[in-house]
Amino acid sequence: MAWFAAGRYRNSHIVVGQYLGIGALFAASVAAALLALAVPTEYVRWLGAVPIALGLKMLLAPDRAPEPDAPDASGVLAVTTVTVANGADNLGVYIPIFATSRPQSIVVWGAVFALLIGLWCLGARWLVRHPAAGAPLRRWGPAAVPWVLIGIGLWILLR
Repeated sequence: MAWFAAGRYRNSHIVVGQYLGIGALFAASVAAALLALAVPTEYVRWLGAVPIALGLKMLLAPDRAPEPDAPDASGVLAVTTVTVANGADNLGVYIPIFATSRPQSIVVWGAVFALLIGLWCLGARWLVRHPAAGAPLRRWGPAAVPWVLIGIGLWILLR
């Protein structure tokens, strides 16, 4: 992290904001999963219906409205806020997974999230510099998301 402070990474506020935003989503998901402990275990797996419903909704009623321009996320707080706002639907996936996982697994999930945020930021930087590589992702990514959500929901239900 010293390279952030030294100014060697020009857009460090973006990376820090991503970590803070995903950290907030992770913490909210863990808290909600802890609340799920009050529910009998055989019912918790039915939370897997949430990502399935999200995926089916995306397949059956896709949002055809053009996305608004991204807000000017020029500071850490702005990037954090945008990350939380754009990732709030992730709670529908994280909560069921965490509610059906052992505490040790949740810690591993957190470590994986931390590692992957850094890789995600590096990958995004790469895509920005290579627009030809990003074109197929922009074209096919939205079509894949509903199927990924349905797959995650089925995985939770069948565990």
